[in-house]
Amino acid sequence: MSSVLYDAPGPRAKRRNVILTVVFVALLALLLWWLWRAMDSKNQLEWKLWEPFTTSEAWTTYLLPGLANTLKAMAFSIVIALPLGALFGIARLSDHRWVRIPAGAVVEFFRAIPVLLLMLFANEVFARSTDVSTEDRQLYAVVTGLVLYNASVLAEVVRAGILALPKGQTEAAQAIGLRKGQTMGTILLPQAVTVMLPAIVSQLVVIVKDTALGGVMIGFTELLNGRQTLAAYYANPIASFIVVAVIYIILNFIITSFASWLEGRLRRGKKSTGAVLPAAAIGGTTATGGEGGGAIGLGLGPDTYSQPTDAPPRKTDT
Repeated sequence: MSSVLYDAPGPRAKRRNVILTVVFVALLALLLWWLWRAMDSKNQLEWKLWEPFTTSEAWTTYLLPGLANTLKAMAFSIVIALPLGALFGIARLSDHRWVRIPAGAVVEFFRAIPVLLLMLFANEVFARSTDVSTEDRQLYAVVTGLVLYNASVLAEVVRAGILALPKGQTEAAQAIGLRKGQTMGTILLPQAVTVMLPAIVSQLVVIVKDTALGGVMIGFTELLNGRQTLAAYYANPIASFIVVAVIYIILNFIITSFASWLEGRLRRGKKSTGAVLPAAAIGGTTATGGEGGGAIGLGLGPDTYSQPTDAPPRKTDT
């Protein structure tokens, strides 16, 4: 069965794909066997190294408190970075140079600085210029670094998502008298969310992983920092690394799965119904200048324009 993007593989291509699949699975099995032998030769598979993870002490004392701090830093960073990134992304599209140029300078500046440097700088600022306690200072520094960096990246994502929309959406909004702010808030930005969602999810996964930088460099007691204390107490660094890696994989899988479900729901909800939206319902004017005297099909997708079902047929030359 052919598609617009590709042709269905023929018999030779199917055989080649099967061979490549078998070779890949064999190489993967060989790699796993080699890892198993290497760990077994170094006595890393002994039960005493993995037994602590079957007890509640290892989880309640080390891993769960670290995971809670990771989730806390992630939540604060996401809640602040998303609207801040959207604000700067929209500001970069402003017609006013006094808005567009400073917003672009801020975005490019913080996007060029490593997030670790931002965390270290914020930690020093909070330590020397504020009376914030040590524990709270570490959290504030991690959140500040994550917000500044990821908000600048998300600003570019928002700007690119809005620019990727068809120009007809903006032209249709202008035709019914919507101002630019109304067009951005009610027409362009809701559509751009669906376009931007994969990139936004990727950045959220980056936020989750970058919380570990605070634990390594400034002593923030997140998941990886808790693993370090656990490994020192039970003398099982390899086993603790594997368990923490699995926790990160599960956490990021939950985020991406939720985002995939949300993206599918948004795409299904934005399919055109073919209904005609009167200009009076939006509060604007028709393309011909009459208020409430016409209708235009302004939807949330590029192919949502429609004409009234009772429109007379167009005459053609015979």
